[in-house]
This record gives sequence, structure tokens and C-alpha cells, in this order.
Amino acid sequence: MPFAKSGDFAVNKAAGTPCRNLRQDHRCGIHADLRAKGFTGCTVFDCAGAGQKVSQVTFGGADWRTSQGTARQMFAVFPVMRQLHELLRFLAEALTLPAARPVHRELRAAYERVDALTRQNAGTLLDTDVPAVRHEVNTLLLRAGDLHRAQAPGRPRNHRGADLMGADLARADLRGASLRGALLVAADLSGADLRQADLIGADLRDADLSGADLRDTVYLTQSQLVAAKGDAATLLPDGLHRPAHWSPAAR
Repeated sequence: MPFAKSGDFAVNKAAGTPCRNLRQDHRCGIHADLRAKGFTGCTVFDCAGAGQKVSQVTFGGADWRTSQGTARQMFAVFPVMRQLHELLRFLAEALTLPAARPVHRELRAAYERVDALTRQNAGTLLDTDVPAVRHEVNTLLLRAGDLHRAQAPGRPRNHRGADLMGADLARADLRGASLRGALLVAADLSGADLRQADLIGADLRDADLSGADLRDTVYLTQSQLVAAKGDAATLLPDGLHRPAHWSPAAR
């Protein structure tokens, strides 16, 4: 995938070309020092298993370095697979929500359809109408998320798609809030109560989550946490871990 020299990447890289830090064994040569060397963008990237699926399933273990005839097609399939795998990740989470039981059957059927699609050949994947698939799945994810948010007390806030860049939300009661796609870059969420909030697609780059309560949030990803700031007092949902660069001490 391409990236441009910026605060997230130290150099420019064109699509379809290997990163200069990629070793012959396919590992990153500076993985332990990505942030220090100006590659913060790499630390928040998650292919959601799409890379493994493309290389091992779609192309049967072919190596793009030695199978030059398939390299271009493999690179084209990868972003399609990544989007499908992201949908699978959210569908799987929605199926764990007790409050979303009324839509579990539809969620399970959608999961099976998307999973089957990820196992098709390269041509079929490239012909996939990904926006249509995302729309179908998102409708179900929204319903599941709303059922989960309804458990929160009071009248949950609706900040869906809101521009909250740099907003002062310290110690805010955001239980059950919809923060779907919200711009929360550099927002102060320290000490905020975000239990049962829907955080799918929320931009949490440099957001301060110190002491925030993120338990029972829905659709929060590890990548979002890595992009944010937090500390030892930040409470996390099951299945997610505290990023190594977070402050070790509570404020």
C-alpha cells in the first residue's frame, strides 16, 4: 500500500513497491523502533488477517517476489480482502453482544456470506461490489450497536460523524453515545465514561484516554487504541490490550 512522507511516515512509498525496511524474510527490519524512526502510521495499521488470507488462500502460498506474474493481481486483491476482513471482525463482535440477540440470525448469515466471499478466487474478489457489501453489513452492525447502546442509562448522546477535533470531553458522561465515524483527533477524553458507546470508525489519533472507562464499548479496535494516548488507569474492553507507548502511571 502507498504512504506519503508526513507525521505518520518518514518517507514516501508508491503502491505496489516494497517498503525499504522490508527484509527478505518478509519481516519489518525496524519493527521495534517504528515510532522512534518516524513510522507511527505503521504501528496503527492492522490488515485484520487479510494479508495472510490473500497469500495463503487466494494465491495458494505464492510469493510475490518469486511469482512476478501474480504480484500485481495480489496487490490489487489485498485492499478488497482487507475491507472484507474488517467486516468479519465487526460481525463477529456483534454476535457476542447479548443485547443484539434479536439480530443474531441475520448477523450470522451475513458473516457466512462475507466469509465465503473471502474464499473466492482473485477474479471474483476484484469484481466484488465492496460498497454494496459494506452497506448491507453496516445496516446490521448499526442495529446491533443501537441495541447494545440502549442498555446505557439516560438518553445517550448522538455524535455520529461529528467534528470533535480537540474537543474538551474530560470526565464527560458518554455512556451509550454514538461516536460512529466521529473526528476525535487530539480530543481530551480523560476520565470520560464511554461504556456501551459505539466507536466504529471513530478517529482517535492523539486523543487522550487517560483514566477513561472503555469497558463494554462496541466496535473499538486495537488500532484505534494504538493511535490514541492513555495510561494505567484507562479501563479497556476484554480482548484489547494496553499499547506499549501509553504512560505507565495514572494521572
